Amino acid sequence: MKRKRLRRIAVWLLLSIGLALIGALVVVDQYGYINRAQPADVIIVLGSQVRPGGQPGTSLARRAAHAASLYQQGYADYVLCSGGVGDYPPSEARAACGRVMALGVPPEAIVYEEQAHSTEENAAFSAAIMRARGWRSAVLATDGFHLFRAAWMFQRAGVTVYPSPAQITAGPMTTVERLGREVREVFGLALYGAKVMLNIDETRLR
Repeated sequence: MKRKRLRRIAVWLLLSIGLALIGALVVVDQYGYINRAQPADVIIVLGSQVRPGGQPGTSLARRAAHAASLYQQGYADYVLCSGGVGDYPPSEARAACGRVMALGVPPEAIVYEEQAHSTEENAAFSAAIMRARGWRSAVLATDGFHLFRAAWMFQRAGVTVYPSPAQITAGPMTTVERLGREVREVFGLALYGAKVMLNIDETRLR
């Protein structure tokens, strides 16, 4: 009798976790389709992989292209590129802003944040730069699948954030690629939620 009860509890627990993950996947997916860009103090490009030779990877290139488009549309007077050095130099910030400038954004409009190695650090270190310059609001240029978690982190860092998916400029991802990235995001979201509940600040652990 006791075993049956434990089995039922385990089944219900697994079902609950499964439903929660599916629900989170739907939220991440739907959130990433909506452009919430508004005029702001700065446009922030979130870092991603840099290829051997220093060229931005596919994801970073489309984020940079979207940031340049937002700048040209007049959403902000500055573009802040955030991201440290990963597997290959230069920093993600340098690679992104190199592409942004190649697309017509003047060097004097560029700001670099080259310490971050995670989205949480992107938010914390970018927010510090914003405070130093008296900026409060930012248009967030990143991939749609990344927007929900990134926006949450920037809001917690004290930034008024307007998320804008890079796919508006670059076009949609394939369904397989998008879903694969979204599944990873759901687990990233769960991990960050746990860190928030446990009051763990990643930037203080470095």
